[in-house]
Amino acid sequence: MAGKSRGEQQIGLLNGFAAYGMWGLVPLFWPLLKPSGAVEILAHRMAWSLVVVGVVLLVMRRWAWAGELLRQPRKLALITIAATVITVNWGVYIWAVNSEHVVEASLGYFINPLVTIAMGVLLLKERLRPVQWAAVGIGFAAVLVLTIGYGHPPWISLCLAFSFATYGLVKKKVNLGGIESLAAETAIQFLPALAYLLWLGSRGEATFGAQAPGHAALLAATGLVTAVPLVCFGAAAIRVPLSTLGLLQYMAPVFQFLIGIFYFHEAMPAERWAGFALVWLALSLLTFDALRAARQGARALRESARTTGAEAATDAVDISATVTGAAGDSTGAAVIAAGAAADGTGSAAIAAGAAARPEGSRRTS
Repeated sequence: MAGKSRGEQQIGLLNGFAAYGMWGLVPLFWPLLKPSGAVEILAHRMAWSLVVVGVVLLVMRRWAWAGELLRQPRKLALITIAATVITVNWGVYIWAVNSEHVVEASLGYFINPLVTIAMGVLLLKERLRPVQWAAVGIGFAAVLVLTIGYGHPPWISLCLAFSFATYGLVKKKVNLGGIESLAAETAIQFLPALAYLLWLGSRGEATFGAQAPGHAALLAATGLVTAVPLVCFGAAAIRVPLSTLGLLQYMAPVFQFLIGIFYFHEAMPAERWAGFALVWLALSLLTFDALRAARQGARALRESARTTGAEAATDAVDISATVTGAAGDSTGAAVIAAGAAADGTGSAAIAAGAAARPEGSRRTS
């Protein structure tokens, strides 16, 4: 069983590396689609993603959720909001990469956890620990430094960070699986995307079919570029702790940052380095605080389990063997629960960027 568990974790880690690696390398893909413009690429991505996800669901025979979703107007409205927000995120990112703003785009995903924490405080009334407040403050200082350096706020970074943070907040309320959620979102995106592509074709401005066959194949591959990393992420999420995924998530913006500097040769003046350094400092504080909170929570649960087991053992001398076994089981369950609590803390502060809450604060619905 232990060997199987280790094997499952290794498979999960490989899938996690694959997912975040693909997301990190995706800036190399979008320039291949020129001379298509950013909006045309976006429309193809929306349309072909539905095709790919539809095939996956057809193979897996997972359709029951669709009927349930259609009977829930509130959830359907949230899905529509999520689809709108992620459309903005995709469009800005594609435009940024093809306009040689890869470094600024990577900054958006570096500051996304900080934006999500700020939204948790402002919208969900979550309470932060001092270290988390320090991280948010440093992140705000980083944006000021970059604003001074650019001569204007880093709009691309802020748009990507806020749109993705909003998307995460809405997805949390919807509570659908990854593949199902993407299918619902792209189903909403499909008709506007198709209408735009038909309109573009009627004007003779569409590049699909007008270029070499390889170009059309690359445009169709935007569906795979969207869906395959998500499938790998889903395989990783059920096999490794969310805190581990939270640490892996930084692979993507790191890769994007390095690609922007060494492949696209984007400029990195001193003020930009200073801004990035402040962001990295803030993320280091968040990571440290999340891991420390996870260890403290696990330790507290283990202590509670040991105390509970000892008290139970003294109450039934005649059935001591049974009580001892039960105490052992509850200790094991407590350790597992501690691990789950650690994962939740890690994912809240690292992966999802939501604020890890101190003792006594209310739990977010």
